[in-house]
Amino acid sequence: MPVVTARRYVDGCPSQHALDLDVRVRDALPAGAFDWVGMAEPEADEMERVRALFGLHPLAVEDALKPTQLPKVEAYARHLFIVARTAAIEEGENIAYGQVAIFLGKDFVVTVRFGTARHFRDLRERLECDPERLSEGADYVAHAVLDHVVDGFAPIPENLEEAVQRMEERAIDVFPEQSTIRRIFRLRRQLRRFDRLVGPMAEVCERLATTDLPFIDPAARIWFRDVLDHVRRALTRTAGLKETLASIVETASLLEAHRQGEMTRSLAAWAAILAVPTAIAGIYGMNFDYMPELHHKWGYPLTLAVIAGICGALYARFRRIGWL
Repeated sequence: MPVVTARRYVDGCPSQHALDLDVRVRDALPAGAFDWVGMAEPEADEMERVRALFGLHPLAVEDALKPTQLPKVEAYARHLFIVARTAAIEEGENIAYGQVAIFLGKDFVVTVRFGTARHFRDLRERLECDPERLSEGADYVAHAVLDHVVDGFAPIPENLEEAVQRMEERAIDVFPEQSTIRRIFRLRRQLRRFDRLVGPMAEVCERLATTDLPFIDPAARIWFRDVLDHVRRALTRTAGLKETLASIVETASLLEAHRQGEMTRSLAAWAAILAVPTAIAGIYGMNFDYMPELHHKWGYPLTLAVIAGICGALYARFRRIGWL
């Protein structure tokens, strides 16, 4: 059923009378009472029933039925409309996204969720165990729903941090393999999308915490400020992961370039050393009858001594400057 729950609360306690969504006009609610309707992926006709009952704005209803909205908050005549994006880590290090739309009125709150497995049943039961908080009204429920959504962000950096740290440590010893590089860029792409879709949540929560908006008691802003802190913390941690992933490739490239430079210098040094006997042997290998020291008794040992002396001097020089 698209309508998951429909309850009326009086002084923070569930009413004994079921909330009828088929009536055309709502009864006047007593002071301290409000209605909470929760919907999961409703059809247009189901949403129309709720729209007519609570007087929801058609544009807001249209946005609520499109699960591709960016987080935002808009004020209408009879209600406040809030869009929040949900995010959860899946197998394969993919991040799945959903949407929760909140219609907040003077004496009602309607939540519409799409594409998220995190239902509000546990949240509702927890709130009903604390009538004192629930008696604060519908704006406290809106805060609790946003807080529930934002709490789902925390496992994302927690699950990725350990894997990213392992990749960072391995990159110091050896240049990453192709599969690791592909994984790094895949994670960076996931985190960029997280920033794009979830990042505006900070602006939404900041507006709810600092701006005078209808249907939100000024005393309730402190609760939205707490949600804002949670959003900022999650965004800061994911931004740190993104920077670490970028630095892994950069650092590994620098280390690999340094290792290749050392190898190049070592090969160049050995090539210079081997060039000496090659040049001398090439000269004395020419077929001429008259060459210096060609028939001298000590010519061969002297030539070897000259080769060894020059090569030894070059070796000592290259060792001194760190090429060998």
